Amino acid sequence: MNPVAKLLIIGGAVLIVIGLLWQVGGRFLPLGRLPGDIVVEKENVKFYFPIVTCIVISIVLSLATYLFRLFK
Repeated sequence: MNPVAKLLIIGGAVLIVIGLLWQVGGRFLPLGRLPGDIVVEKENVKFYFPIVTCIVISIVLSLATYLFRLFK
């Protein structure tokens, strides 16, 4: 099998699994609504920046890539 096709299939499967976990886990882990996320509400404007959520996702992805490289 072509390596690019294999990579795209694996990447698609990973995205599907992540999407399913996000839907199911969203009820238990409030990503996007963590303490420390910046929310500014004015009369007609709502500014939202999930800084803590970005940091948590970055740490999890960094740990996952580290473990993947460790066991590769």
